[in-house]
Amino acid sequence: MNRKLKRVSALLFAAALLCSCGGKNTADDTESFSDENYSQADEYTTVGFSQLGAESDWRSANTESMLSAFTEEDGYSLIYMNGQQKQANQITAIRTFIQQEVEYIVLAPATEDGWDSVLMEAREAGIPVILVDRRVNTSDKNLYSCWVGSDFELEGRKMAAWIGEYAKKEGLLPEDLHIVNIQGSIGSTAQIGRTRGLANAARDNGWDLCAEISGDFTETKGREVMAALLKRFDNINIVYCENDNMAIGAIDALESAGRKVGPDIKNGDVCVVSFDGVNETALDYCRSGKISCIAECNPLHGPRVRALIEALKDGKTPDKFNYVDEKMFSCITQVPEIEVAGQKYPVESDF
Repeated sequence: MNRKLKRVSALLFAAALLCSCGGKNTADDTESFSDENYSQADEYTTVGFSQLGAESDWRSANTESMLSAFTEEDGYSLIYMNGQQKQANQITAIRTFIQQEVEYIVLAPATEDGWDSVLMEAREAGIPVILVDRRVNTSDKNLYSCWVGSDFELEGRKMAAWIGEYAKKEGLLPEDLHIVNIQGSIGSTAQIGRTRGLANAARDNGWDLCAEISGDFTETKGREVMAALLKRFDNINIVYCENDNMAIGAIDALESAGRKVGPDIKNGDVCVVSFDGVNETALDYCRSGKISCIAECNPLHGPRVRALIEALKDGKTPDKFNYVDEKMFSCITQVPEIEVAGQKYPVESDF
């Protein structure tokens, strides 16, 4: 079977699989290609992109960035598949890309473990794999070419440093802080890093880390988890949310329970902190003080991934790990900067 027919056959299989799961053939699932598209596809560099899902505003912005970066005008033919938060769907997508004989595979993995076999198949097919956002645990790091994304543990350490500095400015002792962590999807790189950043700081500073429970990065689950935590603990004064969507849900639950959300912990406020800085509602909450601090997580990786592919096309070897510079936002001016491991980071209050 020639290359064109393989692509057509494989994409029809993928479309049928998504339809059987109730998926729609839209930008949120699989990009549609006609026979005419495929006859033209050989003119372009073909890239298969397996996105883990659409669980948050960050993820949607990340997808749009990728779709915008790999266009026919730029010499690319992009095949996009939404994994719908299921690793099995992503593994199927990668095998479909291999059957289609794409030239590059881009993977935003749902979890870190369980990728060795399918990545080995991609390597045996001679297709470089670029990881975006999250990482994978593999027995052989050469199963993927490179990774681009955020230093999630550094994000967590920066937020923990902000909490510590703000508590000092407010005259709060370490034992005065009673923190709950609404975590992201368990096993994801973002969850692991942000959870570790807080847990280590709580241990080192003597903070009371009451509970760590996953909210799966969604607003609905964030609301449910916060409501349940309020029934378990009556002394919560800091809510550490591992993304903005969960923070919005948690604030709704707090206010529904009659709790005041804000930075004035000494007078009974519950201080909410968050990550991402993409959701406009969350940014507005931060400007007004409902969210006390947001650690930025930049989702616009499309141009970065394209630059890595261009380097590979030119026979170059890009850096294995490519980190993104990110900011801190807070309407509170008492902490204009924080320090982590000797490095100072500004905290923007005018954004």
